[in-house]
Amino acid sequence: MKCPFCGSLDTQVLETRLTEDGDTIRRRRRCTACEKRFNTFETAEIRLPQVVKQNGNRAEFDRDKLRLSFMRPLHKRPVPTALVDEAIVRITQKLLALGVREVPARQIGEMVMTELKKLDQVAYIRFASVYRSFQDVDDFRDAIQEVQKGAS
Repeated sequence: MKCPFCGSLDTQVLETRLTEDGDTIRRRRRCTACEKRFNTFETAEIRLPQVVKQNGNRAEFDRDKLRLSFMRPLHKRPVPTALVDEAIVRITQKLLALGVREVPARQIGEMVMTELKKLDQVAYIRFASVYRSFQDVDDFRDAIQEVQKGAS
């Protein structure tokens, strides 16, 4: 590790500790050239795949956008936030498990629909109506029948 004070590459680790949350390692170091001490922090870098939109553009995965995908259709629905958080974690874990660099936005949308179907049928229909661009009442009827089949 390069010394931030003199730039020497010869540093020594004096102490290593795990932070309270357990996600980070703190190392106390000493430069053998200038004798100054400093801390470094080590964390795991987990990269979620980039999202490939329908127009071909790519964007970084955004957990806030994913949360919004749940919150809009769940507006004024009796679903606890904890259940939404669990659904978001499940989707994130599935994306990491894919082990790919890019994932189509459509695939994430389908994951959201699957989770919404488990959480709240009305929210599922709301999301599906926008996501699948329902054109008429028949589209709603088909989606409702699909939900009713899954519930029985």
